[in-house]
Amino acid sequence: MMNYTDFDAALLLTLKALLEERNVTRAAARLGISQPALSARLARLRDILADPLFVPAANGRGVVPTPRAQALEQDLLQILEGLKRLASEPDAFDPATTTRTFVIALFETPAALLAPALCAGLAREAKHARLAFVQPAHDVFERLEQGQIDLLITVPEALRDDVMQRALWEDGFLTAQRKGHPRGTGPLDLDVFCALDHVLVSSEGGRFAGVVDDALVELNRVRNVAFSIQSYALAPSLIAATDAVCTLPARFLAQYRDRLDLFEPPIELATLRLSLAWHPRNNKDAGHQWLRRQVYLAAQVEPA
Repeated sequence: MMNYTDFDAALLLTLKALLEERNVTRAAARLGISQPALSARLARLRDILADPLFVPAANGRGVVPTPRAQALEQDLLQILEGLKRLASEPDAFDPATTTRTFVIALFETPAALLAPALCAGLAREAKHARLAFVQPAHDVFERLEQGQIDLLITVPEALRDDVMQRALWEDGFLTAQRKGHPRGTGPLDLDVFCALDHVLVSSEGGRFAGVVDDALVELNRVRNVAFSIQSYALAPSLIAATDAVCTLPARFLAQYRDRLDLFEPPIELATLRLSLAWHPRNNKDAGHQWLRRQVYLAAQVEPA
């Protein structure tokens, strides 16, 4: 009984050469093998397909395919073309013509910093591509593995060992107040800092304590968090409209230096680190490599 696993590429190429040359000598020369080697392959083909496939021509010159061999010719060409595509190099990635949709999972702060430059880069270099920013969810690593998310930007402590990663940036914190604040523009000391009203950005929503409050507890101090908001984008407007201050990542606040006065907070806060992560399945993909380079450029780090 014929089994498709009995075939190999050498047998398929032999059948193709014989169908096209109709001559054992020429077919063997075309394949770069001896006539006995070609005859051995033909014998194996006859055994697998249970058909002579080729018989001697009446004039003694060459061979003539049987009806079974002729019927196989079109399918054979399609199979060989498929094998050729399978073994060939993947199509080169061209950002100017790609229509791919890229998805990056990240929280609001890095999104606010990276999205403008990333979107501008795509609009300039990849006009037909699309880019989606999504919030990381509980299944973010499964979605990375399945290809539903291309990149994840988060703190390195949140990453698993089965993903590839690269440090993106380190950031400190600044405290912002409105222009013309009644306290003036002198350096913030701890007493003034604790006496002021504060704005807290709580990603979970509704919280009135965060990393600043944890640091103050270590100093046996407290502050008054008057406003708790869930969106970083709202913070600059709220600070500008009140006498409350807000302590946020320095890169984020630096965008609003023309609207707000910025100061070093009078407490020591841990450095904020962010990493870019992706699944190993995408590491060699040319389009994915291009996307990672765009993120490095937007983050102003040296491309890998």
